[in-house]
Amino acid sequence: MPQAAHSVRQRKHGFLIRISHIGLAIAVINQLLTSLVLSAPAPDAAGNFYFEVHEYGGLAAFSFITLFWFGVIFRKRQAPSGLMFPWLSAVRLSALWSDTKLHFAAIRRMRLPPYDDHAPLASAIHGLGLLLVTAMAASGTIYYFINSGDPDAGGLVGVVMFIHLNLANLVWAYLIGHAGLALVHHFSNNLHLSEMWSLRRD
Repeated sequence: MPQAAHSVRQRKHGFLIRISHIGLAIAVINQLLTSLVLSAPAPDAAGNFYFEVHEYGGLAAFSFITLFWFGVIFRKRQAPSGLMFPWLSAVRLSALWSDTKLHFAAIRRMRLPPYDDHAPLASAIHGLGLLLVTAMAASGTIYYFINSGDPDAGGLVGVVMFIHLNLANLVWAYLIGHAGLALVHHFSNNLHLSEMWSLRRD
């Protein structure tokens, strides 16, 4: 029975979701770290090595986020995609509010809320994170193809970079919160990180 239970755990998320999640997590961490040390190109100077790593890492992040979207749209085992994006459904918003109150009640009692990857609150937060990282990767990819080498350029270049730079802090917050909660649940035996970090095929 323990062996069977472990097998079920491994199959909770499809291979496409797991491989795109691993690649995206590595790419996002690379993007955030290189953003701290990169030097962008200027009219009289080229960008440094870390800027180039950041550029190509951004293209990789966009590829993995696209793959992740395919996994979300066409997945068979996971909960409906509507759980991740409940904002236009009164029924799903009501379920989200009820689940949020349950989480706050557990926190007030100094207890860890029960883990359920398909719960309305967890799903909605995952959906917001997916939209956030998509916007970050898409804006960086658009900049890669339309930039003129002038970081202060206006027009579409300026709009894209404004979006890209101002989302960075939100991505930091989401990464720290997402990874931190995953570790808390892992060490409290509510889940195993292998559910999302396994390369084993179904």
